[in-house]
Amino acid sequence: MPVLTRLIPSPVVVDIRPGALDDLASVLADERISHSGKLAVAVSDGSGARLRERLAPSLPGATWYEVGGGTLDDAVRLAGDMKAGHFDALVGLGGGKIIDCAKFAAARVGLPLVAVPTNLAHDGLCSPVATLDNDAGRGSYGVPNPIAVVIDLDVIREAPVRFVRAGIGDAVSNISAIADWELANRVTGEKIDGLAAAMARQAGEAVLRHPGGIGENDFLQVLAESLVLSGIAMSVSGDSRPSSGACHEINHAFDLLFPQRAAAHGEQCGLGAAFAMYLRGAHEESAYMAQVLRRHGLPVLPEEIGFTVDEFVQAVEFAPQTRPGRYTILEHLDLKTDQIKDTYVDYVKAIGS
Repeated sequence: MPVLTRLIPSPVVVDIRPGALDDLASVLADERISHSGKLAVAVSDGSGARLRERLAPSLPGATWYEVGGGTLDDAVRLAGDMKAGHFDALVGLGGGKIIDCAKFAAARVGLPLVAVPTNLAHDGLCSPVATLDNDAGRGSYGVPNPIAVVIDLDVIREAPVRFVRAGIGDAVSNISAIADWELANRVTGEKIDGLAAAMARQAGEAVLRHPGGIGENDFLQVLAESLVLSGIAMSVSGDSRPSSGACHEINHAFDLLFPQRAAAHGEQCGLGAAFAMYLRGAHEESAYMAQVLRRHGLPVLPEEIGFTVDEFVQAVEFAPQTRPGRYTILEHLDLKTDQIKDTYVDYVKAIGS
């Protein structure tokens, strides 16, 4: 009987530990990503720029590019600026917007990407998707996975705590997303990629069940690993299904309906996940998820991120329109305004105030 396997697109290097940034040059050389040291480094004018002075002496062959923001134009401009160079790889150093710009630019010019995130706000740090603002709003673009991910936990601890909290919400929302995938399999026959589902589910459960807090390296290690696993799970499945269900549809609805007031991606996904779990009848799981989110300082009610109940109901009702063709508990129940309001009242009672 033949033995069949598949190749999984994943980083050659995943280095997550305190002080990892100090060894960036040697890690890239040892793994044959950049022997020559000819690197392009994309940084923001924020956290990435502050680290440039620290890193520059260890990367003497690097050319530094300051990226203005997280738009498609920024990414195209970065790709154009790099064309004149002969680089081994592009290093994206900064927050999610810089990493996404670097992903897109690296794909455009055919360079491997080294992701060096300075916060843990969401699983985009290792996903095959670049999310960029464009003239139509916000688009998602398919790109290769990073060839390396280097996460310095000392740097992460210096980031605003809200970014870590957002990453927790994004990781925990995997549990709801997998439940939606399983629902779609039962109702519509949609195929589940078992490996992708296992990776995404365990990533979410690891964060949900961890007793530690955001100030502890052990917890940050698990969170960082979980976000990396979520990104790889998306590569395995070929789309965002393992990490994106009703939770993300609600998040996208907030972004589209209230673009000037939307909260952090992970904050909205965590809230969406807790509510979606309640919708599917998993009341104990929903209450436990809300309890954990609260313990980490995350919102579980819309007013905690500046939205009224009516605005939340509007977002939930609009949410299925954000991902046409994706089947989740929202499409399954097809709730109308009054039904969402009634269910929300029950959700609030179930999770406690």
